[in-house]
Amino acid sequence: MKQAVISGTGLYTPAQSISNEELVECFNAYVEQFNADNAAAIAAGTVTALEPSSVAFIEKASGIKSRYVMEKAGILDPQRMVSRIPERADEELSLQAEICVAAAQQAMDRAGKTAADIDMVLVACSNMQRGYPAMAVEVQSALGINGYGFDMNVACSSATFGIQQAVAAVQSGQARAVLVLNPEITSGHLNWRDRDSHFIFGDACTAIIVEAADTAKGAHRWAILDTKLKTSFSNNIRNNFGFLNRFDESGIGQPDKLFRQQGRKVFKDVCPMAAEMIKDTVAHAGLEVSQVKRFWLHQANLNMNLLISRLVLGRDAEPGEAPVILDEYANTSSAGSIIAFHKHSDDMPSGELGVICSFGAGYSIGCVVVKRI
Repeated sequence: MKQAVISGTGLYTPAQSISNEELVECFNAYVEQFNADNAAAIAAGTVTALEPSSVAFIEKASGIKSRYVMEKAGILDPQRMVSRIPERADEELSLQAEICVAAAQQAMDRAGKTAADIDMVLVACSNMQRGYPAMAVEVQSALGINGYGFDMNVACSSATFGIQQAVAAVQSGQARAVLVLNPEITSGHLNWRDRDSHFIFGDACTAIIVEAADTAKGAHRWAILDTKLKTSFSNNIRNNFGFLNRFDESGIGQPDKLFRQQGRKVFKDVCPMAAEMIKDTVAHAGLEVSQVKRFWLHQANLNMNLLISRLVLGRDAEPGEAPVILDEYANTSSAGSIIAFHKHSDDMPSGELGVICSFGAGYSIGCVVVKRI
C-alpha cells in the first residue's frame, strides 16, 4: 500500500481583525439600546433584559482575545451586527472559492506542486455559501486542475475527515495528489447578538496537500501513519439553516438558523471523547502517547484543550506540546487544527511524531497521526 504524506499546507488570513474590546463595545451598545427600547416590557416581566458582556468574561470563558473576519464594519455596527459583503455575479469567483485559491496556492508552493500534479480537490468545511455547483469544482476550475472535486461537511472535524478521504484516494490510486481545503467564513453563521457565543468564531481558510511519499519532494513532508474517525449524533451543537426553511415562514430569521450550542454539555461530552480517540489512534498506529511530541488540537476553547491534553498525557501539557492559536484566530471551525499545524510544525526534526485532532458538531472527531520526514 502506498505511503501517503502531507507535503504542504497553506493559510489564508483575512486582513481585518476584531479585538475583544471592539466586540464588547459594540455588543454592549446593542444591549443598552435593546433594554431601553423594551423598558416597559422588561418592567412588566414579559421581556427579559439583556446582560452586557466584558473582555474578562470572554477571555475567561474561551481564551480568545481577537478574531479575523472578512468584513468588520458591519459586525461592529450595533444597528446591523453582520458583515456587509455584496453578492457577486455568477461569472465572478465566489467568496469561498477566492479564499480557497489563496490558501491552495501557498500549499502548492510549499509542496512544490503545480495544478498538473493534482487530481482531486476536496472542499471540507462547516458551511457552504451555496447548494451547487460544488465549491470544489469551482476551485478546481480556478486553479486549472484536471480530475475531479467534491464538497463535504463534518462541521469542525471537516479537515481531519478530509485528510482521511485524501489518504484513501492516494492509496487506492484514484489520485496522485489531493488538495484539501477548509474555507471557514464562520462570521456568516454566528449570532453576533448572543452573549454566550458572539465572541467564539473567526474567519480563515486552510489548505493541505496529500500525496504519495514517492512523489513528495518538498521540505514540509509528514508521513500519515494512521487516521481514525468517529461520529455520535447530538443536538448540542446545531444550525437549522437550510433550503427547506422557506416552507415555514415563521422560522425564517430565527436564532436557530444560526450557530447555537449548549456549551457546558459539549464540554462534558466532547473532552473525554476526544482524549480517548487520540489515545486509541496512537495505539492503533503501534505507538505510545509518550512518543508523541506535539498535539495540534481543534481550536475551539482553551479550557477544552487544556483538559483534553491533561486527559491524554496524565499531566498538564508543556509549552509547545499543544500549540494555541485561538487567542489570535478564535474558533475557525475545521481550519483551527490545521492553522496550529501550519504555524507550529516546521521546527520539529525528522522522525518526531504528532497528532492532528479535530472535534465538533455531530458530534464528530477525527485524528491523524503523523511523522516528520
